[in-house]
Amino acid sequence: MSVREGRRLARTIAIGPHSMTADEPEPISSDTGPTPGELLLAALGSCTSMAVRAFADRHGWRLHHVDVDVHFEPQGQIVKNIRLAGDLEPAQVERLLAVAGRCPVHRLLTGDVSVTTVPTVVAPAGR
Repeated sequence: MSVREGRRLARTIAIGPHSMTADEPEPISSDTGPTPGELLLAALGSCTSMAVRAFADRHGWRLHHVDVDVHFEPQGQIVKNIRLAGDLEPAQVERLLAVAGRCPVHRLLTGDVSVTTVPTVVAPAGR
């Protein structure tokens, strides 16, 4: 995965064969893509939805739809709203909600995470 600088604060994100844009809204930048925070929430929401769907399918449960809305609260808390539609028993709903809290991105965000920064400084040509 790599991130390359674009116009103003826009960034091109390359992930294998995929590419997308991250940006900030106007007037800070040009609003050509979601903000980094929105991308983080999208990762959490999509991971949650995938984990719930995979678990339900693996058990043959009649989950017709799983939708996840994710947002930041003003205090910095992340809130996930999960809508499950299907012919589910209460115990199945309970299990699916437990799975939703154990998806890899959820565990990463709630665990002890460390980030190491490795700097590379490139001198301008001709120096």
